[in-house]
Amino acid sequence: MQKLIRHTLPPVYDAGSRILILGTMPSPASRAYGFYYGHPQNRFWRILSAVFDEPYPVSVEDKKKVCHVHGIALWDVLSVCSIDGASDASIRDAEPNDIGLILRKAPGIRRIYTTGKKAAELYKKLVQPATDRSAAYLPSTSPANQGRWPFEKLLELYRKELLK
Repeated sequence: MQKLIRHTLPPVYDAGSRILILGTMPSPASRAYGFYYGHPQNRFWRILSAVFDEPYPVSVEDKKKVCHVHGIALWDVLSVCSIDGASDASIRDAEPNDIGLILRKAPGIRRIYTTGKKAAELYKKLVQPATDRSAAYLPSTSPANQGRWPFEKLLELYRKELLK
């Protein structure tokens, strides 16, 4: 069943951010947890800790620290949408976040990535015309994507991109 969702998580960034990673919209698990990639089976934090050879960040503060230390900014493409649970395929009535806000406050961002095909599609349609900045696609770290993207294959691609 479709439900209108408003994005409530603030973006994570600082003046030292060099890479912006954008999801689509926080999942119900992430909204309940109060931070990005909050589903316990989502592999995002395992991937980041492996890419940067960091201990797995457990707390929200540890996760923010990993981002800040490695120049990672996090947010989502959408500020509002109708969605059925966590199904990106069900998204309707999408409205974008003002990604330009981060780009103005963190002018050192040199690369933008979207996690997942729907985030890439929505970024290109709703955000790129306003920012005039393209985004590279990274596969979703969602547990629903494990069959297509096993951990080692996902890690290899994220490592190649984030350590450029």
